[in-house]
Amino acid sequence: MTRLTVSDSAAQSLHDVTDAWRSACAIATDFAWPETTSASAIQSAAYDRIREETGLKSQHTLLVCHHVAETVRSLAARAEQGQSVSKPSFDAPTATYDSKTLTLSGDGSVSLTTLGTRVHDDLALPSNADGYQYQYLTDNRWNLTESTLTYRDGAFYLHLGFRRPRPDRQLPEHRTVLGVDLGIDHLAVTSTGRFFSGVEFNHYRREIQERERALQQVGTRSAYRTLTQIHHRRRRRARDRLHRVANGIIEEAITHDATVIALENLTGIRDRLPETTAVHRWEFRTLAAFIKYRARARGINVVRVSPAHTSTRCSRTDCGHTTSANRPSRAQFRCVECGYEVHADYNAAKNVGLRCVRRGHMSSRRTGTGQCALKSGTLSPSDGFTDKLSTG
Repeated sequence: MTRLTVSDSAAQSLHDVTDAWRSACAIATDFAWPETTSASAIQSAAYDRIREETGLKSQHTLLVCHHVAETVRSLAARAEQGQSVSKPSFDAPTATYDSKTLTLSGDGSVSLTTLGTRVHDDLALPSNADGYQYQYLTDNRWNLTESTLTYRDGAFYLHLGFRRPRPDRQLPEHRTVLGVDLGIDHLAVTSTGRFFSGVEFNHYRREIQERERALQQVGTRSAYRTLTQIHHRRRRRARDRLHRVANGIIEEAITHDATVIALENLTGIRDRLPETTAVHRWEFRTLAAFIKYRARARGINVVRVSPAHTSTRCSRTDCGHTTSANRPSRAQFRCVECGYEVHADYNAAKNVGLRCVRRGHMSSRRTGTGQCALKSGTLSPSDGFTDKLSTG
């Protein structure tokens, strides 16, 4: 954290920014609390009001929405762990800046976006050229990232954030892919044959939805309050269940040494699965998001593949026959060409994994081999099935 040398006029402009930032965070929180953790959703709801009531510039308004989304997401995670949480308030005289709102020069001067014109100030750098700040200011290997302006003890300070760009990396030459199929009867099924049942949860959801409909018909203020409480309780229970499913999928990937988790692209899912409701689609998106950030923490890549025909294509690599007749019911898959018979969701999960593997073979950046993880071995488009026991 480095102190800023500012004039009186510049100081007033920065005070105006921190005041506007606090007001903007309060506005965004009114829209977000207690469940909205999507920055884009908060932006859609609060952007115009923030700009109109606070005077913040466009980029600062976007930063507010992201900041509030992260705060609400953190509190939601604590609530799911049984901790007591309350609606956040933003009282500290701070504001977040990024590379679009803050320009830093090698000589230690900075340009900061305000509600009006930009202000230009200097960092109070040490006279000793060996000061740690200089290694970031003069070394081109460091890039400026999000930084925080803070007013404390009668002075403004900048907590500058830096990071080094990650070198371009190819995916591992020998990749093992865990395919995951998302569904209704089963929330998720992996290509290794692990099923995460949704039967009990679906039953609970239907009971709650029936109660919600009954309360909506009552229409009283008391019924509305009860309806809101039930809705929040259902969402919390759903998020808890989806968290546990995501953890189970990550465990499955680690157990089978998978470096990639393949999920279906959810775009257009309403057309592909017309029986899904808005609640189902929210669950799919939320589960996919949970899987993604947990996988990132464990160094596992998450990729999306086209869902076309994954439910009707035979997953045997020596067959691949595709027809709707292969799926006589929601739960059953029976290939009319080769006779392969298996649970339909498991067949789809294998197809999701294999599609990722095949796509990797076609990419110029992925020159090695890939394989889809199965319960007792692996499956690759070129080599077929390999038993774990036979390979040691």
